[in-house]
Amino acid sequence: MAEDSGEIEKLYEYCEKLNEAKDKSLNKVDYEGIIAAANGSVKAKQLAAQMIPKFFKFFPDLSEQALDQHLYLCEDEELGVRVQAIRGLPFFCKDTPEHLAKIVDILGQLLVAGDNVERDAVHKALMMLLRQDVKTSLTALFKHIGGLDDRNAEDLSTWETIREKVLCFIRDKVFPLKAELLRPQAEMERHVANLVKQNLQDVTAVEFKLFIDFLKSLSLFGQNAPVERVQELVEIIEGQADLDAQFNVSDGDHIDRFISCLSMALPFFMRGASSSNFFSYLNKQILPVFDKLPEEQKLSMLKILAECSFTAKPQDSRQLLPAVVQLLKKYLVRRKIEEMNFTSIECLLYAFHHLAHKTPNASNSLCGYKIVTGQTSDRLGEDFSEQYKDFTERLSTIEDLSRAMIKKLTQGMADHNKAMAAAKLEEEKDAIKKQKQNATMGLRSCNNILAMTLPLHSKVPSFIGDKKITLSWKETTPTVAAAGKKRSAATLSSTSASKKGRGAGGDFQNPLLNKAFQGLNDGRGRGRGRGWRGRGGGGRSYR
Repeated sequence: MAEDSGEIEKLYEYCEKLNEAKDKSLNKVDYEGIIAAANGSVKAKQLAAQMIPKFFKFFPDLSEQALDQHLYLCEDEELGVRVQAIRGLPFFCKDTPEHLAKIVDILGQLLVAGDNVERDAVHKALMMLLRQDVKTSLTALFKHIGGLDDRNAEDLSTWETIREKVLCFIRDKVFPLKAELLRPQAEMERHVANLVKQNLQDVTAVEFKLFIDFLKSLSLFGQNAPVERVQELVEIIEGQADLDAQFNVSDGDHIDRFISCLSMALPFFMRGASSSNFFSYLNKQILPVFDKLPEEQKLSMLKILAECSFTAKPQDSRQLLPAVVQLLKKYLVRRKIEEMNFTSIECLLYAFHHLAHKTPNASNSLCGYKIVTGQTSDRLGEDFSEQYKDFTERLSTIEDLSRAMIKKLTQGMADHNKAMAAAKLEEEKDAIKKQKQNATMGLRSCNNILAMTLPLHSKVPSFIGDKKITLSWKETTPTVAAAGKKRSAATLSSTSASKKGRGAGGDFQNPLLNKAFQGLNDGRGRGRGRGWRGRGGGGRSYR
């Protein structure tokens, strides 16, 4: 104890001499004594953790030694020592900003701290440095988010953990304070946008959506942003969708990524950005092998095609329409069968209407219509009567099947009501509610099909180009989904979700009905966990 007391007295003596010295750089021995005391008792370490940063700027030739010793204190066994050392880190940069990037990098690694007090100290230290120099600080933090290919494989899990913690810190502490921290606004928003773009090569679906949501919250890409800025966001999403890659029908990860990215880009198409690259990839790479897609992904692809179809430009519509009509005919069978996926037909009819609305005469050769635009592409001198006969017969068949399904579902609703009245357990009631919800959405799907087939029997049909048809999975029904139990099917999921029914209670009692409306309640973008990226090595080192 006496030895500890002498150590503490020595430290106070060094500090007093340095405080009184007019030219502190001449008191090098005193500063060296403070550095050496960092190897002493717990109390001495805590005092040294305060004094080393305080006089750091006066001894540039001892900067490496002082900083290294301080970093050892950040890893000390005693929590009190670690917390004091972490609190001192920002003060190394107060008058010597050249060290700021290194200190932020160290604090980023320290975010893995398990103790709440220690982690809080790291958060506060980082916020101090962000307020001192936000540009340098964010640049240093984002280095932890990029790929880990240059890391030591043996410590990969450590670097992975650090990366996750840095992402959480940016999401929870930096993003909410963007108005305060990103100053000057235009310069800093552009800098952050560039940082995000540089570090997207190795992100998960959840992380990517996090960054896109943040970017679109910036004034740079806000509602008043010009189209070229909105297009910049679409180009970022196109890069993540990997539209330059050859499509591999067995690569479920790429299929999921394409669907999710197209869904993410839709709001930007609505703001004027071009959807041409996505539609071109869909037309050239995916639709030709659509039959080979896994069953659970076919409906997801058709749903996002339907939702995006109204954003297609005329030239994209003309290129895409033949493949959509060919696929539609595969679903529009000419004979009445028991098994029918009405939701897929709803999707394709919706897409057909919106694409044909943009380029109506393209449907002449495909469906036998007689639409006159005065262009040579009208092809009015050719005989397409067989195409018209075939197409309208298929429409009549699906109309009959839809009416029969409506009758069956309506009768089933009465049975559900009786079952609800007889049910006693809450689990039974919840199951019946889900059955009624599915039946209601099935009715919507069939009614949409009838509304969309009706005008297509004319030789000169009026294609639907507005949003008067609401896709069945986009609607909500409070009366059926009672107590808000229904989950929106249109929401892009960031966690794993089943593409099929949500348990026995959510299925139609009739298995044919269940198949007919497969995926009606499902989100179209499947959660991807960590499936969007593979990792390279990593290792932890402060120095």
